[in-house]
Formats: sequence, structure tokens, C-alpha cells
Amino acid sequence: MKDITYGMYTMCLVQDGDKVLLLNRPDKRGFPGYLGPGGKLEFPESFTEGAVRELREETGLIVKPEDLIYKGVDEYIVPDRNYRYIVYNYLARTFEGELLQNPPEGELAWIPIEEALQLPMQSWFQRRFPLFFQEGTFEISVVWNEETKEPLEEKVRLLNR
Repeated sequence: MKDITYGMYTMCLVQDGDKVLLLNRPDKRGFPGYLGPGGKLEFPESFTEGAVRELREETGLIVKPEDLIYKGVDEYIVPDRNYRYIVYNYLARTFEGELLQNPPEGELAWIPIEEALQLPMQSWFQRRFPLFFQEGTFEISVVWNEETKEPLEEKVRLLNR
């Protein structure tokens, strides 16, 4: 059996009342449309440290690790490449700082939560977005067919509700 390669990522949505902070990523950055701040973990940082760092780098906002609310995990398994891409998801309702004027990943916008799903966004983020605002945690698992660029299997579980 070939070695399995793992990709470890975080995403952290910031909520301020009835609004959420989203990035509008341009096509040239990949994953175009609205999505939450996040990115790849740097070795050897923890998941919460990675979420805090990515949030600061992409938005300018500062969040303490102990103020993060763990919301769940999603994974994308690509059997053809023996690759497993894992994203740990967090929500922050307490933050400091000011938004960056020229953020590196795309334009930042405070969007009413009830209107967010009407915006252009990747289907994987659209599926995950409402789960950040529900009680409990979630687990999403997708087995991906790299050739057809479609899921072979998708599971969404709501936990601790």
C-alpha cells in the first residue's frame, strides 16, 4: 500500500451579532467566491494556533485560542492519490483589531448571516456554512473522484446536539 499524504488546514469564521466576516476570493487565488478565513497549518503549530494565525494574516483580527469555539471537522479523501485533506473549523465571537485595508486573500465583508448563502461560493463551503451556527459540532467526510471531479461518497453528521 502506498503511503498516505495528509493536508492539515483550519477555517475560522468570525461572528459579530447577526453578521459574519467572509472573504471574497478572486478567481486567480483559487476557490473563488465567498468563504471563511483559513489555511494550511505550519509545523508544529496546533490547530487553534493555526486558526488564530491564519485569521490574523488574512483579516488583521486578533483572537485568543481559548476564545475559539470548535465547530467540527471535514475531510476530503482522494483514493487515487492516497491523499486526505482535513480541515478543523472554528467560530470566534470575541476579537480585537481592525480589518486589513488590502487583505492578501481577497476583499473582506461583514455579511448578514441570513443573506450569506445567496452569495457566490464554493459548494463545499455552502454545505458547511450553516453548520457553524447550529448547536453542537459537525463531521463531514467526502470521498473524491479526482478523474471526474465529483464526490463518490458524502457524509454529514451533526454531533453533540
